[in-house]
Amino acid sequence: MATSRASAGGLPSWVTWQWRPTSTGGSAPESPIEEKDSDGLQRAFGYVGQLDFAKAADDATAALEHLRGLPEVAGGKAGILGFCLGGGIAYMVAALSDPVTCISYYGSAVPDALGLARQVRCPILFHFGDADDYIPAKKQEAVREAFAHHEGTEFHVHEGAGHAFDNHNAAVMYQERAARKAWIQTIEFLLRTLPL
Repeated sequence: MATSRASAGGLPSWVTWQWRPTSTGGSAPESPIEEKDSDGLQRAFGYVGQLDFAKAADDATAALEHLRGLPEVAGGKAGILGFCLGGGIAYMVAALSDPVTCISYYGSAVPDALGLARQVRCPILFHFGDADDYIPAKKQEAVREAFAHHEGTEFHVHEGAGHAFDNHNAAVMYQERAARKAWIQTIEFLLRTLPL
């Protein structure tokens, strides 16, 4: 699903692409799996295996291209940002397309797709937590090493933060201090790489 939000208060317009699994495995809005439900995250993880990552990256690229064509997007400059599954898809879009900038929060697919690293031409920001059980330090270090050649890379590992530390909908994962710090770093990165 792609949506856009008009700019407000001098901030750029945004497009979000969201894949939300449902109890039937589809995307029908009538039966979403809520992360706040006690078994919501586990049920959602079960459906992630059904996602066609290549198709999802194609869909996200199409949303990016659509955004670039909107009259309120100055010069067609648009970037991509994603969290967890979306962080991996954002990374794939950065490798397979040409966003102005890319931000990947704990991109779960990134460590297994490092063969694409040399294809990323835009500035890219990675956020990870040092207590992430899904993307442990060894995998995070592999990402850092794969991007050692890339001048436009910024890499932040947040102390005491687990996976999905910026997920406000999952209290068991949310880590306020890391989330706030990461947002400050993200805003500073966007001001440098996607100026108004």
